[in-house]
Amino acid sequence: MKDKLIIFDTTLRDGEQSPGASMTADEKVRIARALERMKVDVIEAGFPAASEGDFLAVQSVAEAVKGSTVCGLSRALDRDIDRAGEALKLAERSRIHTFIATSPIHMEMKLRMSPDQVVEYAVRAVKRARQFTDDVEFSAEDAGRSDEDFLCRILEAVIDAGATTLNIPDTVGYSIPAQFGSTIGNLIQRIPNSDKAIFSVHCHNDLGLAVANSLSAVMQGARQVECTINGLGERAGNASLEEVVMAIKTRQDAFSCTTGLDTREILTCSKLVSSITGFPVQPNKAIVGANAFAHESGIHQDGVLKNRETYEIMRAEDVGWSANRMVLGKHSGRSAFKSRMTELGFEFNSESELNDAFFRFKQLADKKHEIFDEDLQALITEVNTDTEEEHFKLIALKVCSETGEKPEAVVTVKVGTQEFTGTAEGSGVVDASLKAIESVTKVAANLELYSVNNINSGTDAQGDVTVRLEKAGRVVNGLGADTDIVIASAKAYLNALNKLEDKGVKKHPQV
Repeated sequence: MKDKLIIFDTTLRDGEQSPGASMTADEKVRIARALERMKVDVIEAGFPAASEGDFLAVQSVAEAVKGSTVCGLSRALDRDIDRAGEALKLAERSRIHTFIATSPIHMEMKLRMSPDQVVEYAVRAVKRARQFTDDVEFSAEDAGRSDEDFLCRILEAVIDAGATTLNIPDTVGYSIPAQFGSTIGNLIQRIPNSDKAIFSVHCHNDLGLAVANSLSAVMQGARQVECTINGLGERAGNASLEEVVMAIKTRQDAFSCTTGLDTREILTCSKLVSSITGFPVQPNKAIVGANAFAHESGIHQDGVLKNRETYEIMRAEDVGWSANRMVLGKHSGRSAFKSRMTELGFEFNSESELNDAFFRFKQLADKKHEIFDEDLQALITEVNTDTEEEHFKLIALKVCSETGEKPEAVVTVKVGTQEFTGTAEGSGVVDASLKAIESVTKVAANLELYSVNNINSGTDAQGDVTVRLEKAGRVVNGLGADTDIVIASAKAYLNALNKLEDKGVKKHPQV
């Protein structure tokens, strides 16, 4: 019998710390349910002490999820741990994940604490967390740059205090695979009571080695990997869940463990996270990229046609790709629409929500001949976006573009309860439209990103637009989809402006 490798997903916590990737409580619940369908073992839902919004989000996920353990992060502080315990009250299975830095630079420059004080805080935190749950995880932040002797000391102490999982994070992505795997193996061998806890790893991708470091650690005895969908996360991101899981599944000759995940749910979950966060998946991304199972070379095509395994080490169907998709159109009924949305992992909370989504589906079906899964995912994201409270709402947009003349846009926007119209010229119709909106809304924000992706192929394809705005240190993403790319751009811009208007500012967890 092979060991079980625990998959700990932190998309909703570390993934959300990517600038612009902040999620609402409802969005977190949708992703958590998708992770639950995938049979992810542990879902880290957020950092309850970071803000009231994050507390409510963790609480909502704890109440909604039944098949996975729901985890809340906390610093080694009484108030953080108490807040996490309160947020997780309704969870069928809960975990508190507490952490403190252990590297010399972090202890001296950030914490201003001595090693003895750090050990004292860690032990006290674990004991306090055990008052709320028997499942307590301790992380030695910046373990990748920590002294191995000190790691042995603090980890032995927290095991005695009641920690059941020990996380060894490469917080800054500094490690390389051979060295990191060796460290994990040494800790397991050197710590006298190591058999009483599961060793975990949490690797960042600053050098592009997060997955490699994680797998190296697994080979040396780690039995939990912390990862995120699409590799989302701070800076260059985290270890990618889909890559870790499929590496373990594909190379069973090299690994003495297995995961219990339903890998057929990977692609659906990837697309859901991408649509909610506004972070598109690059075409050549392993496992979930559009080109991951595509072949253009004649030699490759010939080989695959003769035997798939000549150039494919995995089956596309095993991660959710399929050549056979139900295509909906304007003659499709509500039952077929609802059934397909359920298959894609979307659940409607009420009849009115279903009716609203179906109405938009019919509107879209009148514009384009066939509706694909990607269209439905974009549509449901738009429905969820529009149900949020809107301070700015697009009423009308008219653009004029003529050879030799400067493009012009006229836009009408509802601001609160009043409608205002603005006109502007620009270098193109999109530029003119956004300038016209800015003249009406009077929100001085910096445009940091403007990205357009076609949702599927064809000249009638929907355009999926992501706009990233920054104002006074806040970074938000706006999403918009439409068969008219100019309207999609206006929707995305207004969606971002509405998020800037939201006063529920979320603090960074480590501030």
